[in-house]
Amino acid sequence: MEFQEKFNYGGWKNCLRLSNGKIELVATTDVGPRIIRFAEVNGKNLLKEFKNQLGLTGGDDWRSYGGIRFWHGPEAVPRCYYPDNFPVEYSWDGKTLKLSQETEKTTGIKKEIEVSLDEKSNHAKLVYRLINNNLWDIELAPWAISVMAEGSMAIVPHEPFQLWEENFSPVRPLTLWAYTKMQDPRWTWGDKYIRLRQDPKSTSRQKIGVLNSAGWIASYNKGEILIKRYGYDPEYDYPDFGCNTEIYTDPDILELETLGPLVILEPGAEIEYTEHLFYFKATIENTDKSIDDNLIPLVKETDKFLK
Repeated sequence: MEFQEKFNYGGWKNCLRLSNGKIELVATTDVGPRIIRFAEVNGKNLLKEFKNQLGLTGGDDWRSYGGIRFWHGPEAVPRCYYPDNFPVEYSWDGKTLKLSQETEKTTGIKKEIEVSLDEKSNHAKLVYRLINNNLWDIELAPWAISVMAEGSMAIVPHEPFQLWEENFSPVRPLTLWAYTKMQDPRWTWGDKYIRLRQDPKSTSRQKIGVLNSAGWIASYNKGEILIKRYGYDPEYDYPDFGCNTEIYTDPDILELETLGPLVILEPGAEIEYTEHLFYFKATIENTDKSIDDNLIPLVKETDKFLK
């Protein structure tokens, strides 16, 4: 495993680089916690980079930067938009990189991300942690947001199909936002999968949320694939009318958003949330059959890492 400190990336001089020879990951420490790069070694970044924000630090304005960020849901302004424009502490024990943000002054919440790469595969494990440093209880949910590069397409599975004779009960919610337009051409409502394409020429925003018991979501962009694996626990409530998966796009980005359960976090308590990220190469067309043939075998290949 290669670990590189003081790695200059995008004008930030104190980034950290992890590589297992197959994939690489870059985390910022001048701002964050933030994973700004996830890619094949020396390959194109699967994550979005806002070029006019790279290298910036300080200030009271929230910046997206791009990459992978960690929020606490449900979404609210200004709570979620606490600016992560300041240095974070880090530690490396030879296997795991830990990034720790100072407690947010306006929310009393401290964020941490732990990152580890599998030594032989295209797999990264991210453990997100929220710590309540207030003197009172807080209700929240972990919310991990991967901001994907322009031209990406999100792929979300439907719940397994059943005939009416097999099951006439509803199987999951589909949550719409006030600005969601289901006839927008960026959407593809397949029988087995929902797709949302990022289009730089479009001028509007689109978003949906779903309950996703399959526990995976994927992004496809010009032969490269990011698969995210995560959990769902039916014993808990989830934000936004019961969603653990949300996808969003605008003229700049596509977001793969996954959420943990809503919990009451007591003073001094913490909650952890885990995602597994996988990098693959394959060609996928915008059809259910192509996804069945070319993506689902890769999703099944990731099962062994979740046991």
